[in-house]
Amino acid sequence: MASAAFGPSDGATRARLSVLASGSSGNCSAIEFRRRDGSRRLALVDLGLSPRRTQKLLHERGVSLSEVTDAFVTHFDRDHFHAGWAAREHLPFAIHVHERHEVWARRCGLAPKRMSLFDGPFMPMPGVRTSTSEEFHDEMGVIAYRFDISSGASLGYATDLGSVTSDLIDLLHKVSVLAIESNYCPKLQEASPRPAFLKRRIMGGAGHLSNQQAAHATELIEPRDHVVLMHLSRDCNAPGVAQAAHDGRPYALSVPAHGEGTDWIDAPPDRPAVRTPSAELHV
Repeated sequence: MASAAFGPSDGATRARLSVLASGSSGNCSAIEFRRRDGSRRLALVDLGLSPRRTQKLLHERGVSLSEVTDAFVTHFDRDHFHAGWAAREHLPFAIHVHERHEVWARRCGLAPKRMSLFDGPFMPMPGVRTSTSEEFHDEMGVIAYRFDISSGASLGYATDLGSVTSDLIDLLHKVSVLAIESNYCPKLQEASPRPAFLKRRIMGGAGHLSNQQAAHATELIEPRDHVVLMHLSRDCNAPGVAQAAHDGRPYALSVPAHGEGTDWIDAPPDRPAVRTPSAELHV
C-alpha cells in the first residue's frame, strides 16, 4: 500500500538507506524518508536495474515500487539508467535530472515530460533539502548528492568519480551516512588482462576511485556514523581488500560485493557516541 503524501507543513524526521545493487551490472539504491506518524516517502538513487528487478529487491526490503515518489540520477551510463525505465509509458514518480544531463537523458530515450530538471539545491519533498556537486566522469560528468533532513540527519551519495575534489568534500562533509564508490585495487587493476586503454580510462582521473582514493576522501569527509563502499569491480577488487583501507576508522562500514546490496542503514539525526569501528561484509 502506498504511504500518505507529506503535507505542506510536514517534514521528514528519519531517513534510512539501502543499496539494492551496485556494480557494472547495475546500480540502484533506495532512501526512505519517514515522519513521526509513520507515513513515508520512498526515493531511488539511480535506475540501473530493470523495473522488474528493482521491484523484486524493494519487496525484499519491505517496500514497493508503487511507493516511490522520486528518483535521482547520477548520470546516464547504462549501469545507472536502464532502458526499461524510458520504455515505460507511465511512471509514478519524478525523475530528477541535472540540466547538464538533459541531452544525455534524451539520447537514452527519456521523454522531457518525465524529467524534473534542476541546477542547484532544491527540495523534492517537505523537510528534505537536496544539494549536489558536478564531478568528473568520462565526457558528461556525474552528479554527487547530499540529502539533509529537517531533523538533522543527512545522507551523501557519490559514485563513478574520476577524482576527489574540494567541491565533493565540501558537499558531503560530516554526513550521517556516506555511500561512496571504491571501485578497484590498483595492484589488481594493473595485473588484470584488461586492455591498456580501459585501464587508463578507469585510473586516469575521470573514471573511478581506487580503494585508497575512496578511503582518503572518506577521511576528509568525516562521516558521522556509517559508510557504504559501492561499485566494487568484479575482477579488480574484493570486499576484504576494499575494507582494509578503512581499518581503525571511527564509523561502521558496509561493503557489498559486486552486484550485491545492503540491508537498511539508519541515518541518525545526532552525532552518535564514540563507538568501536565495525565492518559488515556482504560476500
